[in-house]
Amino acid sequence: MRYDYIVIGAGSAGAILATRLSEDPGASVLLLEAGPDYPDIDSLPEEVKYGYMSAKSVWDSDHNWQYRASGAGGNEIEIPRGRVTGGSSAINGQIFLRGIPEDYDDWARRGNDEWNFQKLVPYFNRVETDTTYQDDPGDFHGSDGPIICHRFSPDQWRQGNKIWFEAWRDNGQPHCEDHNAPGTTGVGPTPLNNPNGIRWSTSIGYLGLSRHRLNLTIRPNVTVKRLLFDTTGARPRATGVEAVSDGETFIVEAQEIILSAGAIASPQILMLSGVGPADHLREHGIDTVIDSPGVGQNLADHPLLNMLWATKPEVELQRFVANAQLLVRYTAEGSPLHNDMIVYLNSGAGMARNRGGAHADLVGLGASLGLNLAMSKGEIRLRSSDYRDYPLLNYNLLDHEEDLRRYRDGVRMIVGLEDHPAMSAIIKDRVYPEDSDLETDEALNTWMRRWVGTGHHVSCTAKMGPGSDPMAVVDQYGKLYGADGLRVVDASIMPECVRANINVTVLMIGERISDFIKQGK
Repeated sequence: MRYDYIVIGAGSAGAILATRLSEDPGASVLLLEAGPDYPDIDSLPEEVKYGYMSAKSVWDSDHNWQYRASGAGGNEIEIPRGRVTGGSSAINGQIFLRGIPEDYDDWARRGNDEWNFQKLVPYFNRVETDTTYQDDPGDFHGSDGPIICHRFSPDQWRQGNKIWFEAWRDNGQPHCEDHNAPGTTGVGPTPLNNPNGIRWSTSIGYLGLSRHRLNLTIRPNVTVKRLLFDTTGARPRATGVEAVSDGETFIVEAQEIILSAGAIASPQILMLSGVGPADHLREHGIDTVIDSPGVGQNLADHPLLNMLWATKPEVELQRFVANAQLLVRYTAEGSPLHNDMIVYLNSGAGMARNRGGAHADLVGLGASLGLNLAMSKGEIRLRSSDYRDYPLLNYNLLDHEEDLRRYRDGVRMIVGLEDHPAMSAIIKDRVYPEDSDLETDEALNTWMRRWVGTGHHVSCTAKMGPGSDPMAVVDQYGKLYGADGLRVVDASIMPECVRANINVTVLMIGERISDFIKQGK
């Protein structure tokens, strides 16, 4: 059967594209997803349905691809990605945070003039129903979008979060009531998309609007092997997809193919299909359809370091409640990059998985320090020409001295907050970093490289840009350079990562390019 559109990946962007494109009853849309589909909230598995309220972890769930990557100095780190309708929006931490205006204006300065912040505000608003501001949304909030956003008010904050807030305010950080408002910085409530503890994914919010449509076909449990191209004309044209389901290989065709498999799988699928660095494709015996050196390069993410303090016995620690309610955005000393640091605060943190502790064992206060606009970049390479083999992921974290410097300063500043009277009154001891890790820059560098992970915001591996940029893979409308009939629409096309968790940005990208397609761009 031939469709108007085939969307590969029912994740954060793909579910939106399928929903928006199927609004035209005359357009036929096929949505392919490697994982299972759950048609309503009641049928969702516990670890997908709930975030902080779930006793089952998504880390070792079948709904997680469970990638592994080289982090810093060859250390292996875990990279969760969603394998279910809703994609990573169905297994993520539910932080509903926008990038700052400078992020998108920088995209425009790089030759993507359709992506400045002013043009994107309506699309950010279209995504959300922000219940905090629903009665008075103003210019920068949505009140009737498919994804529900909320914040915990101060009277709902856990004891540890109230103390974190006091310590940061006394350290000079302003109170930020709304981290999604332009020009804000400081400490304040985290915007979240988990009303009543339910993770409000694109499967719930968007496919819930569209899955009943007769012109939308959702095919779960389908793995794409490669894209098919007609190379007989002046330019290659994408014509279809070779995929496998239940051990059976089949081919489907469409007028336009939209690759929304995410910043890891999309470049992998492109390379398996002959689109990528020609020398690398030759290494694996893959015929080059388009020599696109940027595919798999420019990998960006947010390095993340966890710090932990054991609290005194009288401090209540409780599982399955909202412990992560606050975050801080600040600018590192000496950095020209506004809001280049972010800290996620937790009133009931446990041992990090890679330290051998049980995932749910609560110890005390936690702070996760993230680094925005990291100078170090990574890459994705094929492991083999077999679609079943996970790609090689080299995140190359903390390779740049400026990344290390900003991180060292941040760790020492946060550790210094333990001397705040309200903090010291409830803290028994610091679990990590240990005092020996803080003695010298070299010792701290060693500790950071050993334990750094990521915020799981992988992006930029098939970046958009002008045709004059040899590393640009797609134009600003998501169209693949060098071929017709194929777009890439997901986190991979970001030219640079944003200073925030990326899910809201990816949702916006899905909405934005859906409109481009409808407008014939």
